[in-house]
Amino acid sequence: MSRPLSRITLQDVAREAGVSLATADRVLNGRAGVRNATAGRVKDAVARLGYRPNLAAARLARGETYRFCFVLPAGSNVFMRMLAEQVANTANWLATHNGYIDTVRVDVFAPETLASTLEGLMGRYDGVAVVALDHPRVRAAIDDLTSSGMAVVTLVSDVPSSHRLHYVGIDNIAAGRTAGTLIGRFTGGRSGSVGLIVGTPALRDHAERHFGFMQVLGGEYPGLKVLPAQESLDDEERAEAITARMLREVPDLLGVYNVGAGNRGIGTAIVAAERTENLVFIGHDLTDDTRRFLLRGVMDAVINQDAGHQSRSAARVLLAHCAGEPLLNEQERIRIDIFVRDNLP
Repeated sequence: MSRPLSRITLQDVAREAGVSLATADRVLNGRAGVRNATAGRVKDAVARLGYRPNLAAARLARGETYRFCFVLPAGSNVFMRMLAEQVANTANWLATHNGYIDTVRVDVFAPETLASTLEGLMGRYDGVAVVALDHPRVRAAIDDLTSSGMAVVTLVSDVPSSHRLHYVGIDNIAAGRTAGTLIGRFTGGRSGSVGLIVGTPALRDHAERHFGFMQVLGGEYPGLKVLPAQESLDDEERAEAITARMLREVPDLLGVYNVGAGNRGIGTAIVAAERTENLVFIGHDLTDDTRRFLLRGVMDAVINQDAGHQSRSAARVLLAHCAGEPLLNEQERIRIDIFVRDNLP
């Protein structure tokens, strides 16, 4: 009777192939010095037994350690605070794999500050995950880190023209298109204006959501006029003031789409103006504030990205790259979730 797959070891493979443990190890790790016929017996034994190497255990046995830095935005952005909490949770998991995470908080809206922070990490870490501003100075800093041999992963917001290893985040054009479809359907065929609030167009995720939103509204809902985008810098008070002004000055305002953070401020302005019944409000990220607004009918839908999945994925990508291990691409795909009050988790 064969042993359960989970208990098959390299010793079993060596015994099945009739070779020493050292020889089996050399074959599986692709090292020279083993005759072709012997290597063939080992590979046949691997296939017959269904052996799968425990890469984490091998890493621990070799005493390999890796140190990563996560560069996250400073400030009061609720989603980014959730992301920082998830990075702390991921650090606990990664420590069991001989990987360690440091976290740096920085003003990502300031390209010089962000670029200088990244440059200061040179030679200190094996890999970096960064919520990045798509700016030439930041792009150059990422490329310099990559050229030095460090793995760089962009997180939540991408810099696609850089030499970064991988982007961990949702398809933001699709997210913006989703928001456009929701606004279009929820306004129910009425004609009027739609307010658009962005954190900053310098963040790639905000720019791409804006682009996707305009694609749908401009092409499929000609009765809806999108107002010029207002920049909140993801600040709650600024977002509240922008929304209050829209509500005062735009009599045919039918909806508001918030591309970034600041949902609490926007919801507060909508409640104060007593417009919860006839104004469609779509935003991003399921937080305590957006959950409350969904339940109270202030928001109509929230487009969500899982902060925990993103944090774990960034760590897995960096670890796999540094250790030369395979990556399961399907596992690292970050999906777009849509929540209304009836399907809140």
